[in-house]
Amino acid sequence: MGATARDLDLNLLVALDALLDECSVTAAADRLGLSAPAMSRTLARIRTAFGDPILVRSGRSMVATPRAQAVHPEVKAVLDRSRALFAEGRALEAARLEQTFTLVANDLLATTLATRLLPRLQAQAPGVAVVLLPEGRRHDGLVLRDGRADLEVRVITAPAPETRVEPLLADEMVTVVRAGHPLTRGPLTPAALAGALHVTTSRRGRLRGPLDDALEAVGLRRRVVAAMPTFAAALHLVATSDLVAQVPARIGAPVIAPLGLAVLPIPLRLPPIEISMGWHPRHDNDPAQRWFRDQVRTALTDAQPA
Repeated sequence: MGATARDLDLNLLVALDALLDECSVTAAADRLGLSAPAMSRTLARIRTAFGDPILVRSGRSMVATPRAQAVHPEVKAVLDRSRALFAEGRALEAARLEQTFTLVANDLLATTLATRLLPRLQAQAPGVAVVLLPEGRRHDGLVLRDGRADLEVRVITAPAPETRVEPLLADEMVTVVRAGHPLTRGPLTPAALAGALHVTTSRRGRLRGPLDDALEAVGLRRRVVAAMPTFAAALHLVATSDLVAQVPARIGAPVIAPLGLAVLPIPLRLPPIEISMGWHPRHDNDPAQRWFRDQVRTALTDAQPA
């Protein structure tokens, strides 16, 4: 770094984090409550301290340099630990908490969390905001490590080695169809289920899933005519057609009910859906992070039947 220890200003790390998150001087200034000229001067100081341009112009936007990309996770880690140091030994006052938490979840879990979590937060901690990010097309093991998210809530099958994982709930898949669908006229049998036209949910575009294995085990095959990127898209398609879909029963309830869909038990043995919460160990002892994990845990526990 170009700065000596005597010249070091740790406030520059706060500004650097905002600049690299936003890749915009104006957006970073808004986030920190500064003027754009003041943020530009801060960026100049950061460039001098690091001996690197940090952000460079690319067309109409700005992009981070390789050096900036490399140090960004370290910057977030230092800031997280600094906040934890100041918070240690003090009781958390949720009503006075001013913080944004970022969480990765699929659209069904995001809807459930928004439905059950946000009212709790608004009542207990009105200064808290939540950013819900979708799962990526490929599993991104760095999303927690580099600080882009505080939590991931999903089926966690291959976490990064350092990730803390806590099981939250086990759900079961059910079949959903529109009200009045022919499958609602009697008990659902494996043959009737296989004879229907299906839509799957897969952000990778997969047409096959555990239901196919279960059907083939009893000598049946189904026809899948579409794969949708989100559960919401699949369920809206089901609501206006004779297609059928499978969704997790508990976490799907906030979406299934408003659409007036009929829920049918699947007459086959399918593996349970294990939903877990994952976070980076640097957040283990941070009071605000622990409090937020408690809120998420309670919100999803409420999704389970009594």
